[in-house]
Amino acid sequence: MTARVSPPAPPVPGGAVVTVVGVDAAGRPAHPGLADVLADAGLVVGAARHLAAAPVPPGCPTIALGPLEPAVRRLAATVAAGTPAVVLASGDPGFFGIVRRLRAAGLPVRVRPAVSSVAAAFARAGLPWDAAAVVSAHGRDLRPALNACRALPAVAVLTAPGAGAAEVGAGLAGWTRRLVVAEHLGTPDERITWTTPAEAAATTWADPHVVLSLAPADADPGHGRRADNQPAAPPAGGWALPESAYAHRASMITKAEVRALVVARLRPRLGRLVWDVGAGSGSVGIECALLGAAVIAVERDPDAPIRANAARHGVDVRVVAGAAPAALDGLPDPDAVFVGGGGTAVLAAVAARRPSRVVATLAALDRVAPAVHLLRDAGYAVEGSQLAAARLADLPGGSLRLAATNPVVVLTGEAPSTWGNP
Repeated sequence: MTARVSPPAPPVPGGAVVTVVGVDAAGRPAHPGLADVLADAGLVVGAARHLAAAPVPPGCPTIALGPLEPAVRRLAATVAAGTPAVVLASGDPGFFGIVRRLRAAGLPVRVRPAVSSVAAAFARAGLPWDAAAVVSAHGRDLRPALNACRALPAVAVLTAPGAGAAEVGAGLAGWTRRLVVAEHLGTPDERITWTTPAEAAATTWADPHVVLSLAPADADPGHGRRADNQPAAPPAGGWALPESAYAHRASMITKAEVRALVVARLRPRLGRLVWDVGAGSGSVGIECALLGAAVIAVERDPDAPIRANAARHGVDVRVVAGAAPAALDGLPDPDAVFVGGGGTAVLAAVAARRPSRVVATLAALDRVAPAVHLLRDAGYAVEGSQLAAARLADLPGGSLRLAATNPVVVLTGEAPSTWGNP
């Protein structure tokens, strides 16, 4: 998946641009040519601490950042008048930083980056990070970042007050993770702490800090089972895999033809949490995990081969042993749920948690109408299809026949968009 990037802004009188200069973790502007850039600037914008650390010429107008919009307007006016401007920003300003906002405003931008806080955090921990995903909870909902930590073996989280290490730790209850919390990077108060999610949740952390979430295997992000850590790419082995790709008992598995539609309806991706209720072999949840989603598989049979299947496919699926609906109590709220069994009691409990999508498979026709009415009464728009596949089978003498699989009804309930992510 390729990110969409706007083309460069058109030239302005005198070739004036906004030069965005990264400030390192210790608060020092790292670019060696900064003094020359500042000497030509008609405006310098940055946090108060960054302005204090930079050699801003006497008399040069400055703006200490608070609300961003007034600063962007002043920058636009300065450049439109043919005068260069400078913005001082933390770390690599093209990395979850101000460069995106300046480009969106149509400003011509030149970037002189410093080391990002994420790179600094991994360096302080002595870990490689070429296999890590980076997400942000700064100024946005924590849940997508938290679900990335649940789904992937190595994740760096850019935090904010109220969406930091304590909240990440609390949200990872039930997942096996080690956390590295990097506080006050580059300052005399710098502290690097290796901890558990439970310990992190019970601790007060200083802002600013960065959190690294690491799966086991000596907490080495380069040693994770899924080494590429690239959930935006389709899984190398494909999806809607044959039943032979999973251990299962007595054919208790969602058939590949049905699974293809179910996974499509669940819309798994990085940042979403999917429940697989009545998971059986775990095939539906595993394929959602292969597409980047965090997954909880709920199954009452303690001997179900979900963990072995997940390990075989190199994904991390949290398994909750117990019968639904009781086993659903206390689980983090899902974005989408697959109900593979349990009847209307389970479906009602799922609908009460208000996921944006509910997908259910039903083999018995007398259960279809009650399920449809239950979802509609809960506010879902419901559509359904019956899938009846016939597979090629060999006959003696080289002939072929069609062998029918059992027909299955697939119901999809879609909630109003205000309930959750689309």
